[in-house]
Amino acid sequence: MVRSIRNSSMNFSKYYTRDTILRSIRQFLWNEGFCEVETPLLVPSVIPESYLDIFTTTLFNRYRKPQKMFLTASPESTLKKLLVEGIGNCFEITRSFRNTETDATTHSPEFTILEFYRVNANYMDIAKDCERLFQYIYIKSLKRSENNRRTVQGDGIFQLTYQGKSIDLSSPWIYMSVKDAFEKYTEIPFDQITNKKGKTVEEMFNVNLIKPFAKKKGYTISRDNTWEELFNQFFLNEVEPYISHLEKPVILFDYPRPMAALATVKKEDPRFSERFEIYAGGLEIGDCYNELRDAKEQENRFKFELKEIKRRKKTEVVPDMDFIAALQKGLPKCSGIAIGIDRLVMLFTDAKEIKEIRFCSF
Repeated sequence: MVRSIRNSSMNFSKYYTRDTILRSIRQFLWNEGFCEVETPLLVPSVIPESYLDIFTTTLFNRYRKPQKMFLTASPESTLKKLLVEGIGNCFEITRSFRNTETDATTHSPEFTILEFYRVNANYMDIAKDCERLFQYIYIKSLKRSENNRRTVQGDGIFQLTYQGKSIDLSSPWIYMSVKDAFEKYTEIPFDQITNKKGKTVEEMFNVNLIKPFAKKKGYTISRDNTWEELFNQFFLNEVEPYISHLEKPVILFDYPRPMAALATVKKEDPRFSERFEIYAGGLEIGDCYNELRDAKEQENRFKFELKEIKRRKKTEVVPDMDFIAALQKGLPKCSGIAIGIDRLVMLFTDAKEIKEIRFCSF
């Protein structure tokens, strides 16, 4: 067993804190009336997502007839099918799998994920849930950690230290739109890299609008770049480094439409989708949507993502058409979030690398 675990830096006190954090998450969501579920990890079809690579395998039935199968990148599609069937508020803590994510401090091909969905809620309701969840974890878990400084300064103040940075988890957190963050840190008007009057996504996000700005900044440009790929260079190099130094967690909300394949579009400005991500201490920890309920629109996005998977030479997948059928039946108004448990534990145990807080076999 020892030879199969490649983790010379494992600190068991951090692992014990991880266990307490998992207990705290469950208790918080149980207290909120959520139902815990278990969904399949091995599935015959998935939601196509061109930004990631997925694991494939072969299932043989008892007669040795082969069938292509996939390891889930998240439990999202199955949880939404349960919502359609009327399960109500639900959550799952499970393993997920994404290929090629090796040799990185905050990524792993196998990782632990929390997803929870609240019916009759929007993404800002989920943001407030997350503020309270993190504070609950702080109260229940940090007292067991020997790897962090913990201070309470009166009611409602939750202070921790992550990699030399002071992080205040008390409410309210910092809320900033992607548009505002982009304009603040790049000094480029968002209206100059998009077409606000465009009727289609292609017109709104014409790559020729953003190319001159990317070229001026010295970013890598190729003939077949998409708008999203160029925007990500700005985002990773000029936005994320600044918000990583802020002393409170950041809710970065309303992402450009090409960057939110499963989220609803904002009625006020269809260039943006109702999505947020949580950043704390430089860690991207959570990803939330107002869930798209339009089956036809979702099917169109599936087709686009399948084309992108082929263009980017990613692993070909079988699209989950049962998910489309579930949307046709009727997904209730809801919002949900995926939280990376490993990164959350990193934050609460002051771990620099993901391998410090989980057992790895690679």
